[in-house]
Amino acid sequence: MSPTMRTRDAVRRTACTLSAVAIVGGALIASPTANADNRRLNESVAVNVYTIQKQHGCGTEIQINPQLRLAAQWHTNDVLNNRALDGDIGSDGSTVQDRANAAGFKGVVAETVAINPALAISGVEIMNQWYYRPDYMAIMSNCANTQIGVWSENRLDRSVVVAVYGQPR
Repeated sequence: MSPTMRTRDAVRRTACTLSAVAIVGGALIASPTANADNRRLNESVAVNVYTIQKQHGCGTEIQINPQLRLAAQWHTNDVLNNRALDGDIGSDGSTVQDRANAAGFKGVVAETVAINPALAISGVEIMNQWYYRPDYMAIMSNCANTQIGVWSENRLDRSVVVAVYGQPR
């Protein structure tokens, strides 16, 4: 094979390789990001709160409330997207009561927030953040809180879980 033919062959192989890399790379870039299904985590938080209430002598069973879950979802997304937030007040100055009212809940509410600077957060990590805070323990163990809504979201460097507790009128 002449040097010219070898050069053409090498150029053709390089072009084919670059085309394949571009196609694969384009497919990776165009791929949608995966959305986690945190339903099991959210439900496990409600179960852990139920257990805490039973340990404190509560006779009622806490019920999941979609309006409280919506209020929790709003605040979770707000805390996830606004790194200056680390508690109950929203970026717009809203309180947990404001968000629950806007979601259509009638009654008194309280809230617990867990933030983890990582992609994931476990039920154990959430309970470790909440269990040893006297204010959060008082909320979780309050037998008057008969309804709950939990929401969690994750990013590569941050996970947020919000539980909103309600005492319906």
